[in-house]
Amino acid sequence: MSKSPMTVQGAQRLREELQRLKTVDRPRITAAIAEARAHGDLKENAEYHAAREQQSFAEGRIKEIEGKLAHAEVIDVTKINAQGKVVFGATVTLLNLKTEDEVVYKIVGEDEADIKSGMVSIGSPIARALIGKQEGDAVNVQAPGGVIEYEVLEVQYV
Repeated sequence: MSKSPMTVQGAQRLREELQRLKTVDRPRITAAIAEARAHGDLKENAEYHAAREQQSFAEGRIKEIEGKLAHAEVIDVTKINAQGKVVFGATVTLLNLKTEDEVVYKIVGEDEADIKSGMVSIGSPIARALIGKQEGDAVNVQAPGGVIEYEVLEVQYV
């Protein structure tokens, strides 16, 4: 399996979630199962079945996060000398040439993408169009509503 790019911040968030699942959620769920078992008949015990379902979800998420971290190539953009070019992890300020609106996007890994937070996946059309560009370059992005033309105003490595 190939490595998936991930920012330092994205990897840290996953590690924190993994830590919480293992040290807070797992013991809480185990205690809930033990308490539900103490109530007797497990066939008709809704609390027991709910706790087991939570346990299944938590264990699945732990395995998922461990897999993502194992296959992640963590890239620290602050240590890359990209010479002003847009690369993975860069934060890019764009000017929509039609509407004069400015937008800021950070190019991140697939699992970190959140368009509402301005974090776009490396595989998205906007990120693919931006990679390799520099300040002052014009970029045409194929969007669902048609082609959008941007100008790259600023490239930051934060």
